[in-house]
Amino acid sequence: MKAAVVTEAGATPVCANFPEPEAAEGATTYDLVGAGIHQIVRSLAAGRHYGSTGTYPQVAGVDAVGRRPDGALVYTGFTRAPWGTMAERLATPMGFELPAGADPLAVAAGTNPGMSGYLPLRARKAELGELGTVLVLGATGMSGRMAVQAALHLGAQRVVGAGRDAARLEQVASYGAVPVALGDDPAAAIRTGLDGHAPDLVLDFVWGAIAEAAFDALGRTGLAEDDADITYTQIGALAGPNAAVPSTLLRSRRIRIVGSGAGSATRETLATGLPEVIGLIGSGVLQVPHRAYPLSEVGRAWTHGGDERAVVVPG
Repeated sequence: MKAAVVTEAGATPVCANFPEPEAAEGATTYDLVGAGIHQIVRSLAAGRHYGSTGTYPQVAGVDAVGRRPDGALVYTGFTRAPWGTMAERLATPMGFELPAGADPLAVAAGTNPGMSGYLPLRARKAELGELGTVLVLGATGMSGRMAVQAALHLGAQRVVGAGRDAARLEQVASYGAVPVALGDDPAAAIRTGLDGHAPDLVLDFVWGAIAEAAFDALGRTGLAEDDADITYTQIGALAGPNAAVPSTLLRSRRIRIVGSGAGSATRETLATGLPEVIGLIGSGVLQVPHRAYPLSEVGRAWTHGGDERAVVVPG
């Protein structure tokens, strides 16, 4: 079969022949409809992600919309290495049927980045009963923009979206969020955007120096009891893998720093969250700009740098 094959760490995938997937017990074989090129897909293929197997050649891709033997469209993933989802056929142990009328390519493009923010938002709302202020760092990326939309959908009273891309910040503002341009002094910009409101939840898709700026912005002085209750959720690391956390922030504020990603979410959480995100994409509540590329042009899709999420389709 034809597949997007990564021959070595850091190599751009090429469309090449690859053995048919070996279906484990309980797995179903699907025909590819569309598979998104997400940040995790690139990191895994490059060997940079903690989930990388280091096995090459391998087929790229972590999730997809496939067509079941009975014709139903299904969101699926969890292939067995070295097979990924960007192939004419894929064998996986799970699948969620798409709601009627849902755009399968939007689901393929948006479910992975949408889940990254939706799960911590959903968990925090369940914990508090409602969401007050939500701060999204990296709000101009696909995951960040979807997190802004999800936070507003879940009833957040105030959403502050921080990023560097001016055009995409306008889009963030159009959703109803407070846009924050991270210029020469990101800490001051974040502080101004929060306008004195300590966030109930921070969704950090970038980490690195931007996280350090956020820690600065969240700092406080004085010995009075802190009336805030902040959960800071680290999700992505596009600005760097490390960030220094000030000891004074941990002592002076009611704040907890946690991570959210593959491995930290239980299968039960995924099983309940995935249909919700797929439904929100299908209904148009979560908007997912995407662009389709045939499998034969996976190299061009891999270097796509536009506003849309690249989706690999058969052909």
